[in-house]
Order: sequence, then structure tokens, then C-alpha cells
Amino acid sequence: MNRRAALAGVLALTTGLTVAGCSSDSAPDLKVVGAYLPQPVSDMAAGFLVVQNNGDTEDRLTSVTSPLSDDVTIHETKNQKMREVSSFEVPAGGELDLERGGNHIMFMKLKQKPKQGEKVSVELHFEKAGPITVDLPVKETTHNPKKQ
Repeated sequence: MNRRAALAGVLALTTGLTVAGCSSDSAPDLKVVGAYLPQPVSDMAAGFLVVQNNGDTEDRLTSVTSPLSDDVTIHETKNQKMREVSSFEVPAGGELDLERGGNHIMFMKLKQKPKQGEKVSVELHFEKAGPITVDLPVKETTHNPKKQ
């Protein structure tokens, strides 16, 4: 009898975990807002944006591509030091904020220097969601929406 009760308990537990696992399997629901690129003053530039995830499933930004450069990477800033990372988490029901002084997109060896008023196209690649193409409006070099 104890053995049957234990087996029933294990089955109930694993069935519950399986059902719980399936219920959170919805796709991430991603939207990009607040995108911009300060006008570059050298052969490098940085891009900033916010990826909002209104879905129940987290995702990861794994890479960025752009016709502006063949060398586009993502960087985190910690303790005022910048380093390249392989991905950024986009939490379920949350957002990934790429902002001045923090995490950002880095463009090296620019093919041309975009001017204020132009747009730079980028394609954001995610682990689960499909790629998202975004136009980054080129703003003045000192543009910082957080300080306005």
C-alpha cells in the first residue's frame, strides 16, 4: 500500500511539473522602442534602444547585424568598464534597456559616418523570437533621452 501511495505521489508530482512546463511555453512578445544612434565622431558608434517583452517567456538578444558595419557587437558596462558579451536576457514581462552609460550596441569600423537626421538599419537576432529590423534615427552626438 505504501508503495502504491508513493508511486501515485510521484506520478502526481511529475504530471504537475509537466503541465506547469507546458503552460509557460508561449512565445516571447517583443517590441522595440526608444531606438537611436548618436552621430558618430570617429569610425565607431553606439546604438541604444529598449526591447520590451510582453510575453510569458524570456528571450535573449544574441547578436545584431547592420549594413553600417561588418563588426557589430553587444557590450555590457559594469563598474564603468565595457566588455563584449554573447547575449542579453530579455525577461518575460520585462525589458532589456540598452542606454548611455550602460549596456549598448557597438559598431566598429563604420563603412560611412551617418549624419543627424538619417537612419541606420539594424537587425536584432534573438534566441527564440524571429529577427526584428529596427531603424535607429541618428541624433546629435550628445543626445541622451534620460537627461531631458
